[in-house]
Amino acid sequence: MNLTDQEADLIFSIMRDLSGEFDHSEVRRRVGQKLLELLKADYFASYVWDDASQKFVSCVQINMTDDNLRQYESYFQFHDPITLTLQNRRKATPVSEVMRHDRLVKTEFFNDFLKQDGLCYGMNFFAYDRGDNIGDLRIWRGANREDFTPRDAEIIDAVGPSLVNALIRARSASKQQPSLRFSQIVDGLGFTAREAEVADLLVLGLTDDEICEKLGFSKPTLRSHIAAIFRKSGLNRRTQLAQYLAEKNHHL
Repeated sequence: MNLTDQEADLIFSIMRDLSGEFDHSEVRRRVGQKLLELLKADYFASYVWDDASQKFVSCVQINMTDDNLRQYESYFQFHDPITLTLQNRRKATPVSEVMRHDRLVKTEFFNDFLKQDGLCYGMNFFAYDRGDNIGDLRIWRGANREDFTPRDAEIIDAVGPSLVNALIRARSASKQQPSLRFSQIVDGLGFTAREAEVADLLVLGLTDDEICEKLGFSKPTLRSHIAAIFRKSGLNRRTQLAQYLAEKNHHL
């Protein structure tokens, strides 16, 4: 594949992120941000398939509205004419390969969900670990752009194996998270009860949007709490919070 210098730089940057120690949500968020630039796309969402409940969960999104995504989670994922078909593909696939665009635009899914945020042309990639769908990438362009091409799909497929490995590592790390919680050692660190609650949610891998929704925060308020957590703990990265608890738990 012939890549421009900018494309090559972005792909190497994605690979560096995929070799880092990020939680499951952060892996998807970082890759999504750079894929939007790499593919000249506008919108990104990522879910994980939960086999027990038979639905998509753990949303990460860029440039989409939370209200619209909640509609997807409560209704449209059960009235979705494209995603389950795309989920069965083991490679990056433009949406137009499974449903012609002129048919898609006539559906409720397009007009009452996709179009509400400006999504028009899409491409999906589903990551699998031994048959389990462990995360996906849903990349969309607005109506002012063109549909995705086979070359765009090849670019996604090129980073696909590294994405799968990064998600497997992140999922394994989350299963080994310490049982000790910051709310149990709040006095030793000088955390407020709210800061301890935020720190515990960060360890669980919740995104900023998910924490804000769960605790009723604005993002500036959340950032203030996170800054206080790092200042008081002496840490400077979210991924170090779980390690701190693990070491503390080991010495108890």
